[in-house]
Amino acid sequence: MKKESNTPFKFESLSAVHLSFGLPKPQHPLISLVNNSNNEIDYSRFPNGSILNFYKISYRTILTGKLKYGQAYYDFDDGGLLFAAPGQVIGSADHEGDHSGYSLLIQPDLLWGYPLAKKIRQYWFFSYSTNEALHLSESEKLTILSIFKLIEEELNNRIDDFSQDVIVSQIELLLTCCNRFYKRQFITRKIVNNDILLRMEEILDLYFEAETAINRGTPTVQYLSDQLNVSPSYLSDMLRTHTGQSAQQHIHAKIIEKAKEKLSTTSLSVSEIAYILGFERPQSFSTLFKSKTKLSPLEFRQSFN
Repeated sequence: MKKESNTPFKFESLSAVHLSFGLPKPQHPLISLVNNSNNEIDYSRFPNGSILNFYKISYRTILTGKLKYGQAYYDFDDGGLLFAAPGQVIGSADHEGDHSGYSLLIQPDLLWGYPLAKKIRQYWFFSYSTNEALHLSESEKLTILSIFKLIEEELNNRIDDFSQDVIVSQIELLLTCCNRFYKRQFITRKIVNNDILLRMEEILDLYFEAETAINRGTPTVQYLSDQLNVSPSYLSDMLRTHTGQSAQQHIHAKIIEKAKEKLSTTSLSVSEIAYILGFERPQSFSTLFKSKTKLSPLEFRQSFN
C-alpha cells in the first residue's frame, strides 16, 4: 500500500491499517491492539508519510534516536511509549528501528458518550514529538503491559453489551498511568530541563536586547519551542512541573520584567515601551501590565519614583 507521493496517505479506518500490515481485519471496528511482540510485522510496508484518523499509543521494546535538544538522554535503556492524535502526520522517522511491542489504535467514535471523549484532549503528550517519548522503568513497563494485556483479552474473548464500558475504562487507566509516568520523567530529567530553562531565559533576553520584538511582535510559545527544539506542549508541561507556570506565563513574566526595567530607568513613554516590547497597541501592553502587577504602567513609574 505504499504511495509514492508528497501528499501524506490518510488512513480513515483501522481495517486499512491492518491491510497495510498484512494483518487480519480488526476484531472491533473502533479499536485495535496490534501485538508485534515478536517483531514479525514489516513496517517498511507502511507509507512513509501518513495521517491517522485515530489515536495511537505505541509501546516499543527498544527506543532509539536522540533528543533534538542537546545530547541523547534517556531515563532508562529499555522501551517506552509514543503517542499520536488524529490528524497528525506520521513520517518515515516513526517507522525506523525496532518495532517490537504493541500499538493501540483508538477511533474517537469509541469514546463518544463517555467523559474520556473530552478528557483525552487534556493529555498533551499526544502532541509531543517522537523524540519526547515516555521512557519506562521496569515497574512502569510491567504496569503498561498489564493494561495492554487486559485490553487484548477483552477484545479476544468477547464483544458484548459491557465490552465498550470495560475497554474505555481500561484506556482511561492507561492514560492516567502515562500522565503519572510523564510527571516522573520531567523530574528525573532535572539536569536537562534546568539547561532548557537557562537557554529559554537567554533566548528571551536576547529577543528583547536585539529588539527583535519590534519586527516580530512579542515572542510566542512556538518561537521558543523552535529555538529549544522541543514541542510547544512538551515545553509547557515541563515548565509547569518545574516552575508551576506554562511557557506563555514565562513569556509574560519576561515582558513585565523588561517593562519594569524601562519604566524605572528610562524616560520613554508607555507607547514607546509598548512598541519596543512588540505590542501593536499600547492598550494591550497596559492591560497585560496591570493584570500582572495590579498597577498601570504610569502608576508603577510613579510609585517607583
